[in-house]
Amino acid sequence: MAEMAVELDRVEVDDLDPRPRVSRRLRVWSSLWPKLVAVALAIGLWQVVVWAGWQPDYALPGPGPVFKRLAQDLGTANFDLGVAVTLRRALFGYAIAVAIGSLVGILVARVIVLRKAIGAAILGLQSMPSIAWFPLAILLFGLNETAIFFVVILGAAPAIAGGLLSGVDHVQPLLVRVGRVMGARGLGLYRHVILPAALPSFVGGLKQGWAFAWRSLMAGEIIGIVGHQFSIGQQIQVARDFADSEQLLAIMVVIFVIGIVVDSLFGTLDTAIRRRWGLLGSEA
Repeated sequence: MAEMAVELDRVEVDDLDPRPRVSRRLRVWSSLWPKLVAVALAIGLWQVVVWAGWQPDYALPGPGPVFKRLAQDLGTANFDLGVAVTLRRALFGYAIAVAIGSLVGILVARVIVLRKAIGAAILGLQSMPSIAWFPLAILLFGLNETAIFFVVILGAAPAIAGGLLSGVDHVQPLLVRVGRVMGARGLGLYRHVILPAALPSFVGGLKQGWAFAWRSLMAGEIIGIVGHQFSIGQQIQVARDFADSEQLLAIMVVIFVIGIVVDSLFGTLDTAIRRRWGLLGSEA
């Protein structure tokens, strides 16, 4: 079976692509510079709005004071603790969501009756706003981290399951036939052919699941479900209560940077998988 997987991996389009390979440094730069330009334009627009006097400086400070405040806060005990607590919650809840979503996705993909029973429910859960679950979570678990994890998992798991299910549904029939010709049956067919071929869609589901999990976590922290613990959301709430716009925007910059870093990680993983399966040219 392992030999079959190796043979399937040899079906690459890179060998048929006459275009020269692009250096890794050039690929990174070609991917990075549009983002840098977009960030520069956003900061410039921000500064123009401040200069226009749309809001007083105490309500909408410019980029300079905000980044200066961010530099002051970085490295302080409370700030670092808040980021660490939020990331711990996000990673823990997301890991559970990945396990549950992957298991549900595989079962629904394999069991026809289960697909008919809960396939539509998975899509329905994805459309539910995560914040709508918080009143129920508070009633069930109280004002603690368990309530946050409950909502994070409910927000992320359906997206992950849906991504895996979509990937399985869109596996090329030719790959399945080749796998069967080479002796793959049952679980072996899923392990060596279907699931590897579904990885690009699964990574898309993982990425979407992280977005749902992150938004759910931020909502839970901001509304103060665990208000007595330092976290990014709790610091936003405190900054708002004290009308400290500089700190509030500085924390929002941190949230934005974390989102960019995570998106880049998923993008790298997605590119590696697609290149392995011959879905990208050598210039990608």
